[in-house]
Amino acid sequence: MLRPLHRDDWNALLAVASDPLIWEQHPAHDRWQEPVFRAFFDDALAQGGGLVAIDKAKGQSADAIIGSSRFQGLEEAGGGSVEIGWTFLARACWGGHFNHEMKRLMLAHALASVAECRFLVGENNNRSRRALENIGAKLTDRCEERIMAGGAVIPHVTYVIRREDFTAGLPS
Repeated sequence: MLRPLHRDDWNALLAVASDPLIWEQHPAHDRWQEPVFRAFFDDALAQGGGLVAIDKAKGQSADAIIGSSRFQGLEEAGGGSVEIGWTFLARACWGGHFNHEMKRLMLAHALASVAECRFLVGENNNRSRRALENIGAKLTDRCEERIMAGGAVIPHVTYVIRREDFTAGLPS
């Protein structure tokens, strides 16, 4: 289940994000550190598109929050486009249905209003690139450099899923 991010989600999300292995291939590989994660969390709140992922099977338990994602960068030209990203999940949720379901929910919501969803991924983040390819995202020739915490400039590649390619939903 996804719901909007709230300020009081801080402790639960920090507990998930404090695992250094989550960020091992990510361009912001130090995001497990509390001050770095605080900037990430505050930015998600400020941008307004942050979501928390909840494992419904865990009900309202303290460990029900298993990760986060967000919408950002709405572009209205050409039928509209929005970026989906900043996704992370507890390692216990890797390799299962969680990421797939998160993206399905987010894509269904966004593609009701925009023509495509963009995903920017660190060029060397092979885990995230494979996950996007597994849900049918297509690599484009669009590249962008992003400045990460600490001032490092990291090349990112862009994947897209278009509304017409999503009509049947995500592949299993």
